[in-house]
Amino acid sequence: MPLELLLILVIGGIAAIAVLLHLTGRSNKRVLSAVSARAAWQRQFPESRVSQLVVADNGHAALIRDAEASAPLGLVWSFGADTVARTLQDIDLARTNDGLRLSFADYSAPRVLLHLTPTETNSWQQMIADHSAINSPLAEA
Repeated sequence: MPLELLLILVIGGIAAIAVLLHLTGRSNKRVLSAVSARAAWQRQFPESRVSQLVVADNGHAALIRDAEASAPLGLVWSFGADTVARTLQDIDLARTNDGLRLSFADYSAPRVLLHLTPTETNSWQQMIADHSAINSPLAEA
């Protein structure tokens, strides 16, 4: 088989799979409920005991508080049809026009843009800042 034909078949096949996934709705962002956000968090951090959970109005992110006060806050967000969960340690938090941008010290998930309402943006920013101040090394001294 000529290389040109093989290349066309491979590119066409990949494009067809992408179109098929999109048309069947598998490229839509997952909408989280309190139950599904808790399950996504527990899948990543099974030893964690969730004491508080705040789901964004659009359902694409949830802020998690552990029952252990010294534990960092957690974040679960939609990544296509799946979810990602990270603790909010060593992050840079910035406000954007659409919500918040969190930059992680993690090459596997370097940053996430959370689309939040203005009220949610204020509330989430305050919760993250307050919790970070409580759990910083300076607060323990």
